[in-house]
Amino acid sequence: MQTFGVLGPFEVRAGDQPVHVGGRLPRRLLAILVAGEGLPVPEDSLAEGLWGGRPPRNPAGALQVYVSRLRRALPGMELRRSGGGYQLLAADTDVERFHAHLVRARALAAEDRHADAHEAFEAALRLWRGTPYEDLADDESTAAIRAALVEKRDSAQEESAAALLATGDHAGAVAALELLVRAAPYRESRWQLLALALYRAGRQADALNAVRRVRTLLAEELGVDPGVELRQLEGRILSQDPALSQDPAPRAAAEAVEPGDRPLTSFIGRDGDVALLSRLVGTHRLVTVVGPAGSGKTRLAVEWAGRDAVVRLADVADPAHLASAVAGTVGVTGATGDPYEALVKRLRLHRKPLVLDNCEHLVGEVARLVVDLLDRVPALRLVATSRSPLGVDGEHHLPLGPLAAEDAVTLLTDRIRAGRPGWVGQDTDRRDLRRLADALDRLPLALELAAARVRTFGVPGLIENLDDRFTVLGRIPHSRMTPHATLQEAVAWSFDLLSGEERDLAVRLWPYEGGFPLEAAGPGGLGTLVSLVDQSVVTAETDGGSPRYWMLETIRAYGRSVDADPAASRAAHARWVRELVARAEGDLQGVRSATTMAALRLELPNLRAGLAHDLAHAPVEALRTAARLMWFWIRSGLLAEGNRVLTAALAAAPDAPLGDTVRAKASSAGLFYFTGDVTTARRMLSEANLAVGSEPGHRSLLAEVRYYQALVQLPGGEPAIALEASAEAHAIATETRTTWLIAAASMAWGAALVMAGRTAEGQHRLRAAVQLADASGLVWTAALSELMQAQTLVDAREGEALPLLSSSLRRFAGEGDLSNQLAVLHNGALALDAAGDPAGAALLRDVVHFHQARSGIQPTGTFLQSVVPHGWYEGAPPEEPPTLDDAVAVLTAAARAV
Repeated sequence: MQTFGVLGPFEVRAGDQPVHVGGRLPRRLLAILVAGEGLPVPEDSLAEGLWGGRPPRNPAGALQVYVSRLRRALPGMELRRSGGGYQLLAADTDVERFHAHLVRARALAAEDRHADAHEAFEAALRLWRGTPYEDLADDESTAAIRAALVEKRDSAQEESAAALLATGDHAGAVAALELLVRAAPYRESRWQLLALALYRAGRQADALNAVRRVRTLLAEELGVDPGVELRQLEGRILSQDPALSQDPAPRAAAEAVEPGDRPLTSFIGRDGDVALLSRLVGTHRLVTVVGPAGSGKTRLAVEWAGRDAVVRLADVADPAHLASAVAGTVGVTGATGDPYEALVKRLRLHRKPLVLDNCEHLVGEVARLVVDLLDRVPALRLVATSRSPLGVDGEHHLPLGPLAAEDAVTLLTDRIRAGRPGWVGQDTDRRDLRRLADALDRLPLALELAAARVRTFGVPGLIENLDDRFTVLGRIPHSRMTPHATLQEAVAWSFDLLSGEERDLAVRLWPYEGGFPLEAAGPGGLGTLVSLVDQSVVTAETDGGSPRYWMLETIRAYGRSVDADPAASRAAHARWVRELVARAEGDLQGVRSATTMAALRLELPNLRAGLAHDLAHAPVEALRTAARLMWFWIRSGLLAEGNRVLTAALAAAPDAPLGDTVRAKASSAGLFYFTGDVTTARRMLSEANLAVGSEPGHRSLLAEVRYYQALVQLPGGEPAIALEASAEAHAIATETRTTWLIAAASMAWGAALVMAGRTAEGQHRLRAAVQLADASGLVWTAALSELMQAQTLVDAREGEALPLLSSSLRRFAGEGDLSNQLAVLHNGALALDAAGDPAGAALLRDVVHFHQARSGIQPTGTFLQSVVPHGWYEGAPPEEPPTLDDAVAVLTAAARAV
């Protein structure tokens, strides 16, 4: 594993071995990216950080060169192009390790394990080798990052000394603190600790002298007196306060809420949520922690407030007992008169937040209680946990979803080791743990149950048996954290609270894979879907353009288990997929092609599930759907998958109607063409032409077949076939007024003219095809027409093809067409090589080689260019190539220079 060190001179290590990444500028570039903490760093910021006010003539190109070198030097590093800059993802840095040590040390200190806490603080401090980000300039941003890190280090030094003092090693603490006060004499907390350590070491006079030393220092150099805490400590030393010898060492910061007793198991992955809850309660009077079953709402509340401070409403079945449950938790006992009034009086004196746990089955009653209590107790702050919001005015939500991936693996590892102390996870185990965590939605309850079953099944065996997850995961150990005996009961609790309509929709949605759009709820289903989201049965993602919804796998599994007719639900889902693809087919070639491609990519898991169902139960429907997806398969780079489905459907539906069979064979031919098998593609389209050429009822299909037949002659085919086929396609498209096909056939016609040696005439028709496509909003056809134009100019040393290639690439990228992006980049590499830019050509070639090997796309012999210089794509592809975004940047910069 690579570790980036920035707490001193920049360094990279692979295990214990240093890694050389180049000179000063590559090291500085990496340091800037690490400082970005996983966020994109704009190119202008990178250029400023690297070169200051003296950038090179082409900073974007120079940056790209450094990025490419770093990727080769550090295989496995996730350095990506993002927007107008670069981002370094999931970097293992000494800063992250420093923070992790601090979290552990403070947790140990809170448990009074002071010797272990001291060692953890020292482990954090040993990571420091000098000034943070030493290689970077002293700009305002870097100075702020440095200052924050130095403050954390200084606080850690003080906390380490406090932990050492708490162990009883007073002499060791004195020695450490004498060094600390000399290093930072204005930090009063250090003097306070030093005075306390001296007093506990039996050196009362020296302790008083330490206070006087700092008083003199502050007065002479700053003109101020010591703070209240230091003055109070001095008074206690003078009076020889007996409690002073037993008091714990002062802490750096007090917790927002004093904890009560907590569970025995460690608390993993929710520290940020605890901190956020504290901030929300500090500014809002009512905060509801909302999340699905098993997400850890109760545990979060207990960790934040302490177990004795939480009102367990899961045990309250009768709303009439709600107020008495609250009263019992806050200490109202034996009250005379109205017990509710006694509760109100107690809360006015309580001065602590009130925490109501598991409110979902009493939402209406809890809401009314909360409104009244907040009105009558103005100082009251209230936290609720629930699978649905309370719906109270002024309520603020803290959504609690799955754990982060690494936290989920850490939780699994911790709980497995609790049952198997000698268990050590290897790299393969860690990958399996990640798969297991993802399969369980990274829900804490499910992860804890799975960890207990590792002893029986092992991690891989557990993954294989999750189809029956509720049986495999078994019963929940006895705990006050959940009122349920099994994970299935926990999910059933949510379903039992649903109305009939809500339950029916939840059960109908379980077959959807990878989420679903709003339309999947069906006519009139909007209100019901909203209610399912509110009750944490369905999760909504609204950050993108259109909202998207999904069910956790655990909830899907429960929906399947209670579905009275799961086969009918699967069939309904497959029907929805068919209708989706049927609507999308025309748009894949029209003005909405980019948005349609994006929508279909989101639905790829659903497409696969629907096709798999229909292959088994309705093969003719599978044949139609797979054929309609032809351009989706091609533009997504899913050539092999698309052809597998088409081949299987053709075999499963031998008696399908002629039109469906021909369309499927034409689609398969298109996929073969892009994988480089032009012979098979030409043969299949010739057969398709013969099959429908004399069928008057299939004129539109014939036009498409002839268009594809013209395209697959490029390059190296028969110019006569290409000319005849494109002209006929153009004539039929004009006759049927099929706009997209008129422009496409015009493009194919122009390409056929170039093949026939009529280059000027062909270029003119290709330019006309671009204009026609642009006028009709057909971005993809315009892009392909520009690519073909560029291919007629690619050998020009003046780089005449580059602006056309850059424009074509930008269009294809917007359309989500990977196959043709690679075709453009191959031709761009040829053009850059011809124009005397071998470095740029090599970068584009690496990108093409990598994606060609991964997807099976062969962009080197398509359309009007068949040249492949010797050795370009031989051997293994690069393991860590530049990204597509990097290639776009290089080609764009080269085009601007023409």
